[in-house]
Amino acid sequence: MLIIPLKDGENIDRALKRFKRKFDKTGTMRQLRQRQTFSKPSISRRAEIQKAAYVQRLRDQEDV
Repeated sequence: MLIIPLKDGENIDRALKRFKRKFDKTGTMRQLRQRQTFSKPSISRRAEIQKAAYVQRLRDQEDV
């Protein structure tokens, strides 16, 4: 459970924004969506490899 302590005189919108940011960092929604569908291990591995290749290409472009 997330706890967001309110500071004295803090705007509720600001506290809500902090809550949303903290909630996003926990990855709860991503994990929930991922668990809703089953993906074969081979497809998961392929996606990881494709992501790694993409990140590597981005890093190579930075160096140039």
